[in-house]
Amino acid sequence: MPLSTSAQFNIILYSILAGILTGAMFDLYRIIRGSKVPKIIVVIEDILFWILAALVVFCFLLYTNYAFLGAYVYLFMLATLFVYLKLVSPICLKFEISMLNFLGKVSRILFKNIVYPFKIIFYNIMGKNN
Repeated sequence: MPLSTSAQFNIILYSILAGILTGAMFDLYRIIRGSKVPKIIVVIEDILFWILAALVVFCFLLYTNYAFLGAYVYLFMLATLFVYLKLVSPICLKFEISMLNFLGKVSRILFKNIVYPFKIIFYNIMGKNN
């Protein structure tokens, strides 16, 4: 029995969303991995990432469309991933890096403000003037 048009549309929509999900996960992976890593570590990390990405995408497709994996599902996932990496990824990477820098600054300021009163108390108890 052929699939209805709405079922086929849902399969294509979820394939596109799976491609976007894979691209977003790859952006996070690139930020976490960094740039100055030995080649052998990069190879191992890449293999582990793609295994994790395959599991996440399969679970996503299993949940959304009962893991219907036709040829056009792979085609739409790859096309969406390619478009995401070429057009959206540079913007997302800049945004994510700026957010991480901002969160780092905020956490550093909060840590210093929380530790400062304890430093004053410690120095007063120890008899140091600082």
